[in-house]
Amino acid sequence: MFVDPDQPFGMVSLCSLPSSLWSCLIIVSRFMDREIMDPMRVMEGASGMQGASSAAAQVGQHTEGNLDFLKQAVDLGTSIMAVAYEGGVIVGADSRTSTGAYIANRVSDKVTAVDDSIFVCRSGSAADTQAISDYVTYFLDQHRMELGKPPKVLTAANLFRELCYHNKNGLMAGIIVAGWDQYKGGQVFSIPMGGAMLERPFAIGGSGSTYIYGLCDAYYKPGMTAAQTEEFVAKALSHAMARDGSSGGVIRMVKIDASGSERKFIAGDKLPYGPL
Repeated sequence: MFVDPDQPFGMVSLCSLPSSLWSCLIIVSRFMDREIMDPMRVMEGASGMQGASSAAAQVGQHTEGNLDFLKQAVDLGTSIMAVAYEGGVIVGADSRTSTGAYIANRVSDKVTAVDDSIFVCRSGSAADTQAISDYVTYFLDQHRMELGKPPKVLTAANLFRELCYHNKNGLMAGIIVAGWDQYKGGQVFSIPMGGAMLERPFAIGGSGSTYIYGLCDAYYKPGMTAAQTEEFVAKALSHAMARDGSSGGVIRMVKIDASGSERKFIAGDKLPYGPL
């Protein structure tokens, strides 16, 4: 329906429109689609867009009013990392969240606190990893109330392992659990897709991790200080973000030790390494 002052009630049904006016409405609609979805080609006619849309669709599906990319799962195409050092642990992650080829969020937070001194880095499906983290946070709160003391890092990692393993056919979740407790200090547990659990001095994950295995093996040294570990995490993540198209944005890090947790932030234009 649209307003027509010449009609008794000022309204006209779209079904009664002449074909010429229908054509005008379709042209305006296509113009608006191009303006919103592809502003660089907004002034091209429909005939010019048809040839370009088939080629562009191979790269990005958000062309010529096609909103199919919104139906894809929100994916944490990711670079995540955690490194233990004498006295604590440092975790870090990039901030790019994507739905297929479309970047849904360029400043997301993939480092989630499940307890005061236990954090988790999330990769895979954003919905799956957020739901699992909420479950573990709830279980650890109950655990803390029952025992009257903070939970162990191993306890949190085992809860993640149980949820990921027993639901492995329905989840897409790669998890790194890291934190500090009074029993073993800084600890890092890697829980890849499938639900296995491995304790490691450092762990990397996500799509960007495949680009930095050699760099991490070459630069990691046991017994590093907090400052050296922080520099190592920032260097490795910035290299992964430069090489991996699904990683990017900013770096978020958390330092966890006996005094608690401290969040750190490196802006996208302040990264120690950028794309060539």
